[in-house]
Order: sequence, then structure tokens, then C-alpha cells
Amino acid sequence: MDFFMNMDPPTVTAQEHKVTMVGGRPHFYDPAPVKDAKKQLTAHLLPHKPKEPFIGAVALSAVWLFPKGKRHKHGEWRVTKPDTDNLQKLLKDCMTKCGFWKDDAQVVRETVEKRWSDEPAGIYIEITDLEV
Repeated sequence: MDFFMNMDPPTVTAQEHKVTMVGGRPHFYDPAPVKDAKKQLTAHLLPHKPKEPFIGAVALSAVWLFPKGKRHKHGEWRVTKPDTDNLQKLLKDCMTKCGFWKDDAQVVRETVEKRWSDEPAGIYIEITDLEV
């Protein structure tokens, strides 16, 4: 399965957790920008949710296309933050929540790219069932 989500990709990541002490114990939480990014990704993912979750091993490919502005060329690699592994963590967490699979541990092969892009910006996703 493959699809494109036409959106400005979030630049905050799942790694931006905050911690506070509650009753002498650490309590981790997502700040508002991370919560907003999760809501945005989830809203764009839900229309593409498979009828049945993938079972077993899957490969995930994601191409993150960020709006380029004036300093970059279309297709040029984005070599600035956020890091690809942190972007993918946020994406996979949202895909798990949406029901693409039971657990993101099922993703056994990944490719990810970050590029600057003319319109449209967004995220191209391809999921391959490796159990076939």
C-alpha cells in the first residue's frame, strides 16, 4: 500500500518529552506542540488506514517533503533537524494508534528520506507486507 499525505510535515518529534515531578516521582508528558503534531499526523493517516491491520513483518518507506522556501532547491536533501529517526518514531507511533499494525515492532525494514520540496509538501508512505 502507498499513499501521499498533503500537509506541512511536523518538525517536532516524539523525543521532545517533558518531565515533571509528581509525588516525588518523575512524570513524562508531551508538550502542546508534540500533542498537536500527533493530532495532525493522525488526522492525515486515518483516511489511509487499512481495513485490517498488517500482521507480521512489514517494510516502511517514508519520504518527508518539507516546504523549501527561497534558500533551497526542489529535491535537495534536508540536512537540518529534525533527525530522521525521531521523525519516524512519531510517525510510527501515530500509525500504531491508527491501527496500521498491532505494534510498530512489526516494522523490520525502514527507509526514510528528508527533502526540500516545491508544493506540495507532505509525506509519501509505502508499506510492504513481508509475510507474503
